[in-house]
Amino acid sequence: MASRFNALKADAAWQKVWDESRTFSARDDSPKPKSYVLEMFPYPSGRIHMGHVRNYTMGDVLARFRRMQGMEVLHPMGWDAFGMPAENAAMEKKVHPGAWTRENIATMKAQLKRLGFALDWTRELATCEPDYYGHEQALFLDLLDAGLVYRKESAVNWDPVDLTVLANEQVIDGRGWRSGALIERRKLSQWFLKITQFADELLEGVQGLEHWPDKVKLMQENWIGKSEGLKFRFALDPNAGGTDQVEVFTTRPDTIFGSSFVAIAADHPIAQHLAAGNPEIAAFVEQCKLGGTTAAELETQEKLGWDTGLCATHPFDSEWKLPVYIANFVLMDYGTGAVFGVPAHDQRDFEFATKYALPIRRVVSDGDRADPAFHEDEAYTGPGTLVNSHFLDGMDVADAKRAVIVRAEEGGWGTGTTVWRLRDWGVSRQRYWGTPIPVIHCDSCGVVPAPRDSLPIVLPEDVTFDVPGNPLDRHPTWRDVDCPGCGGPGRRETDTLDTFVDSSWYFIRFASQPDDKPFDKSVAEQWLPVGQYIGGVEHAILHLLYARFWTRALRHMGKLDVAEPFAGLFTQGMVTHETYYRGEGTERVWYNPEDLDIAGNGATLKTDGAPVDIGRIEKMSKSKKNTVDPTGIVDQYGADAVRWFMLSDSPPERDLEWTENGIEGAWRFVQRLWRLFDQLAEQKDADGADVALDKKLHRTIAGVAEDVEALAFNKAVAKLYELTAAIEKASPSASRTNAIRALARIVAPMVPHLAEEAWALMGNDGLIADAPWPEVDPALLVDDEVTIAVQVNGKLRDTLVLPKGAAKDVAEAAALASENVQRALEGKAPRKVIVVPDRLVNIVA
Repeated sequence: MASRFNALKADAAWQKVWDESRTFSARDDSPKPKSYVLEMFPYPSGRIHMGHVRNYTMGDVLARFRRMQGMEVLHPMGWDAFGMPAENAAMEKKVHPGAWTRENIATMKAQLKRLGFALDWTRELATCEPDYYGHEQALFLDLLDAGLVYRKESAVNWDPVDLTVLANEQVIDGRGWRSGALIERRKLSQWFLKITQFADELLEGVQGLEHWPDKVKLMQENWIGKSEGLKFRFALDPNAGGTDQVEVFTTRPDTIFGSSFVAIAADHPIAQHLAAGNPEIAAFVEQCKLGGTTAAELETQEKLGWDTGLCATHPFDSEWKLPVYIANFVLMDYGTGAVFGVPAHDQRDFEFATKYALPIRRVVSDGDRADPAFHEDEAYTGPGTLVNSHFLDGMDVADAKRAVIVRAEEGGWGTGTTVWRLRDWGVSRQRYWGTPIPVIHCDSCGVVPAPRDSLPIVLPEDVTFDVPGNPLDRHPTWRDVDCPGCGGPGRRETDTLDTFVDSSWYFIRFASQPDDKPFDKSVAEQWLPVGQYIGGVEHAILHLLYARFWTRALRHMGKLDVAEPFAGLFTQGMVTHETYYRGEGTERVWYNPEDLDIAGNGATLKTDGAPVDIGRIEKMSKSKKNTVDPTGIVDQYGADAVRWFMLSDSPPERDLEWTENGIEGAWRFVQRLWRLFDQLAEQKDADGADVALDKKLHRTIAGVAEDVEALAFNKAVAKLYELTAAIEKASPSASRTNAIRALARIVAPMVPHLAEEAWALMGNDGLIADAPWPEVDPALLVDDEVTIAVQVNGKLRDTLVLPKGAAKDVAEAAALASENVQRALEGKAPRKVIVVPDRLVNIVA
C-alpha cells in the first residue's frame, strides 16, 4: 500500500535545498535566453493574504516552467515599504514606522518562503531602505537637471486638525478620515514631474502593447485623455476685474446653441476680484474650498453656484446673454477654469441647471426627438443629429464640431486646439515616511539641489507623532542645514515623495543593483522590458502609467534604451469569501471565519453558540474580516495543495471563491499524484506499449505548455486531471511507466515540493527544478481518427469514431449500421444520405 505524502516534511526539506543551492538566483552572465517574470511587489502590511498567494503562485508557475524550457529566469521579490499605513500604525500603536514596517517584512517574507516560491531572494529590496531610496534621490536630481521637475502652487486636500494633506481616498464625505474635520481646498507649493511632456508618446505606445488586456489599454487611453476641441472667448458685460471677456475650453463645440450659463472656478481671477469686493461672494468662495480637488469627486458632490450678475454674450447671437456663475464643480487646474453649460447634453450641467432653474435646450437629436424642450430625467450624451442649432441643423456631431471651429477661427474669437486629461504628476507628500526630496531651500539662493555626495539623505529615526503634522518640519537637526550654494542657513525640503515614485522604477533596480548608481544600463537592458508582469487591475492606471513615464524619462536622459517597461501584462481576479456578521448599518459587527462553526447553510459564533448572519461573497478584506490566513492552511494541507487550488477552480482573470471543500479537493489530488509516484518506485518496470496513453501524454505535455504560457492555468490543471485519470486506469506497460515519470515534470511548476520528492524517489540526479520540460513527439499529436456526428432528419442520433479521411461510402455504411440510427428510421428506407467527410452523416428518411 502506497504511503501518504508528508507535505510538511517535504516542504521544509526542499525549501532548504533550494535556499542553500541558490537554485533560483538569476545570473546576469548566463548564455541562456533571458526571461523576466514579475508580480507587483506587496506593501508590508502585516501578513500576506490569499490574494497575494494567488498572484505569486501564477508568476511562480510561469517562472518555473520557463526555467524548464531552458531560460535564465529573473523572478525577484521586494517590498513597497513607504506610505501612510506605517505612519497610521505609529500613531495608533506608538511604534516607529520603520520598526513596524521591517517587522512586517520579516513576517511576510517567512510566509512567502513557506509557499516555496521560486524567488531570487538575493535581489530583495525594500523601498524604505537608504540603499534604495538614495538612488531614487539621485534619479530625482537627474530629472531636475533635465528640466523634467518643477515646483508650483497646486490645490490640495488640507486637514486643519491633523495639519496634513490628505489623499483623495482619505477624504470621506468632505471630512478627514481620521480627524473628522471639514477638509479645505488649499494651495501649497508642490513638486511636479513633467509627465505631460510625454503624453503623445504614452498614448501612441499603448497601441503597441500587444500582450496587455484591452480593458487596461483603454483605461490608459482614457486617463491620458486626448481631446480635440475649441478654446474661445465670451464677451462679458459688465467689465469684471479689468477684463471684458472670459475664456473657456470645450470638447463639444457642436452643442454651443444649447448653452444656458457660464461657470467659473472659485479661484478664477474673476471670482477672486468679485470676492474682494463682496463678503457674501467671499464666503461662497471659501465654501467651495471645502469641496474635492479631483474631477471624480466633483462629479458626485452637490453642485453649488453663485450668480455673479455678470452676463456672457453668445458668440453667434449678440442678443443672447448667459448668466455667469461661480461654481464648485469647476477647477482652475482643468482647462481654463471656466466652462459653458449645456444641460441637455452634460449630466453635471443638467444637475446644476435643474437646481437653479436654468434653461435646458435640446440640440442633439436622440432618434427623431427634435423638440427643443427637454423633459428627460438625465442628460443625453450619445450620438445624433444637430437640431435647434441654426446652420448646424442636420449635421452629425463630428461635422458640427468642425463647422463651429472653422467659424470661430474665421471670426477671430476662438481656436481649435488639443487638450489632454493627463496632468503633470504631483509628487509632494507632506508626511514623514517617504523618500526625502533632495533639495535645500535658501533665502538667498532659492531652491538648491542637494550635493550628490550627500546622498542618501536619510530619514531621521528620532521622530514622534504625538503632535499633528509632519515631524520633519519640527526636527531642527535634520531640517536645518547649510546652503550648498552660499554656505548660509538653509532648510531641507520636508515633503517626501509620492510612493508611486518608488514603484515606478523598482523593476529596473531588480535587474541591476550596483552600489554606486541606480542601475547599470547594459545589465538592466539584458532583462528589460519585463516579459510578464502580473498584478491587480486596481493598479491598471496610475502605477502602470507612472512606470511607463519613468522609462521614457530615463530614455530621454540617455540612461536607458527601453520605452515600455512591461511587454506582457496580466491582471488576475481577486480571491473572495463569504462574509459573516451581526447587526445592521453602522452597528454591524463582522466576524472572522476562524471564530465560527460553519455547517451547511448556517454559522454560529464559537464563543456564545448563537447564530451569525452569512453575507455576500466579497473580496477578502480586513475590514469585513473575511480573510483566510494562508499560514494555518499551509500547515494543515501543505504548500502544494494551496498552490493547486489557487490554479484550478477559476480562470485566473476572474475572481476565485475560497472554500474549504476546494482546498480539501486539491489536497486529495496531491495524494493521488503521490500514490502514482510511490507505486512506480515500488514496482518493476513493465513492457509493452499503450498507444492511446502515449498520445494522451504527449498531447498533455504540449497542451499544458501552451496553457501555462497563456496563463490559462485552470485549463492546464484540467488537462492534468485527465492525464492522471488515464494513467490510473491504464494497465501496466512501458508507456504507463514513462507517463508517470513525465507527469512528475509536467506538474513540477504547480506542485514543486511533491515533484522534487517524486524525482528523488525515482532515482533521478539533481533537482527537478533544473530538469528540462518533457519533449513532445509531433507524430503523437496528429489525429488519425475523427469523431463523426450522425443525424436522422436533422436530429443527432449517434457519433462514430472512424479513420481520418474515410471514404464517403465507408462513412455511410457505418452510419446505416448503427443501432441508434436503425431505431430512429423505424424500418423506413433512407431517401437520401449526405456525407460531409470527417464531420457529419445526415440521413433523410
